[in-house]
Amino acid sequence: MEFTFLGTSSGTPTKRRNVSGLALHAKMSKHWYMIDCGEATQHQLLSTKYSVSNLKAIFITHIHGDHCYGLPGILASASMAGREAPLTIVAPQGVIDMIKAVRETTQLWLDYELIYIAVELQTQPLCFDDFTVEPVELSHRVPCFGYNFVESNVEQRLDQQKLKACGIKRGPHWGLLQRGKDVITGEGQTLLANDFLQTPRPPRAIFVAGDNDTPSLLNTASVKPDVVIHEATYTEDIAQKVGKGPQHSYARIVAEYAQDAGIKHLILTHFSARYGYDINQSPSILDIENEAKKHYKGNSFLANDFDSFELNKKGVLFLNSSH
Repeated sequence: MEFTFLGTSSGTPTKRRNVSGLALHAKMSKHWYMIDCGEATQHQLLSTKYSVSNLKAIFITHIHGDHCYGLPGILASASMAGREAPLTIVAPQGVIDMIKAVRETTQLWLDYELIYIAVELQTQPLCFDDFTVEPVELSHRVPCFGYNFVESNVEQRLDQQKLKACGIKRGPHWGLLQRGKDVITGEGQTLLANDFLQTPRPPRAIFVAGDNDTPSLLNTASVKPDVVIHEATYTEDIAQKVGKGPQHSYARIVAEYAQDAGIKHLILTHFSARYGYDINQSPSILDIENEAKKHYKGNSFLANDFDSFELNKKGVLFLNSSH
């Protein structure tokens, strides 16, 4: 599983950061998935390997512009690029209403179908080719959701010892069972593939949170994620000055949540534009990093635009490339 940050700024873009967007890919699949689509996300895509032709679904966390104002442009560009396959949009109803209004008022005619899924109405995980996606309601000024992406296609291996114990000799039947096909032997014995297939590891999971001032809400996900991607808009001192109105998280509370929950990998993103890169001036982005590391002892990163990460089959996360 791999993912690339398309934008890591909060509210407004900066010279080095665009607003929210993330591309998620199952590696062995030709499809990829987008989570949030702030203004100019389609321009960010031009610097990546991802094509709108292979985009399977878009997940929007909430209706604030830095998370969804890029939608009309990317939908139009996909149509102009010749897309014909349906595209699923999972989002709060307000975002769906916005898209429909833009299409009507700007005569945005698409050559492909949009499949809308209002996330507030979902009581079960959503099933896609590569992932089962569990929405989790978060705490923000408007309806906001995070999405826990759990891989669907975990490789299976044949239990050879069990086959031998049952007197099933190595041969064509083994190959059929390995491919998930039930077998009837020449003696009339029925062999069910599920009885002889083992899953050597649990499915990997990546939780992508939207804006959220209560990180512990992520604990309601039914599958514990290997990776949590969460906003840390502020450091604690700035958050206290700003007040509770914005309903954003700061580095300390996200780090404390991840430490208490036993999260193996934590990536912080969605940084206020006030945090610059000159470490000799305050506030700087280093302030967020230092605050997080003080309270979280796991594997942590501060995301930058175009950082690409891979979560391998052993559950190890590493940075593949960065700009």
